[in-house]
Amino acid sequence: MSGNRRKAALVTTVLVGGAMLLTACQDADAGADAGAPQTSASATAAAGAATPPGSPAATAEASKGTSKDNKSGGGTGGGQKPVGQVCGANDIAWSTKSETQAGGYILVVAKAKPGITCTLPAVHPTVAFGSDGTEAGPAEQSTGKQITLSGNTIAYAGVNPKTTSANGGKELDSIIVAIGNDDPDPVSLPVGTITVDKPIVTNWHTSPKDAVPSR
Repeated sequence: MSGNRRKAALVTTVLVGGAMLLTACQDADAGADAGAPQTSASATAAAGAATPPGSPAATAEASKGTSKDNKSGGGTGGGQKPVGQVCGANDIAWSTKSETQAGGYILVVAKAKPGITCTLPAVHPTVAFGSDGTEAGPAEQSTGKQITLSGNTIAYAGVNPKTTSANGGKELDSIIVAIGNDDPDPVSLPVGTITVDKPIVTNWHTSPKDAVPSR
């Protein structure tokens, strides 16, 4: 083959190859361009089909989220009594103090446990002594006032375990206190050694000075 013919053949080969390469690149670009909008549209359609705005599924998801928020942040706490409900002995943090005034008596101190709001009725607490259940009588002729216990509010009642002047009586070291005779959970409070004979107890008061029992 002559040199001119060989050059012509090489040029033809290069031109044909270049044309084929250019065509392949254009086809690839066209395929990519055609695929991109399709992918985007598919994703949008899938997202819209999952939870379209205003659909029952979207409403259920919103309700579920609201329910979770209410459970985590709301509520009054297990065991909390409605405001105005009568206290039970197990709603109260109790303490006692021995006083020397008026011949000596026991000051019963009542404070609501954390998270509790309840009402002490306008009568004296039920106070009993010993295994025979000797019960304290009223130290006051009139009824008192209802007291709502909550937070730092404190109520006081005074117990005189011995109102007689004669010797004798039962030697005890604790008292049983309840909020009324129907209280299912009376508590036993240590008071040291006391002599019990015809005991009396005051109504509930918000001041310890008003809870001094007279003989």
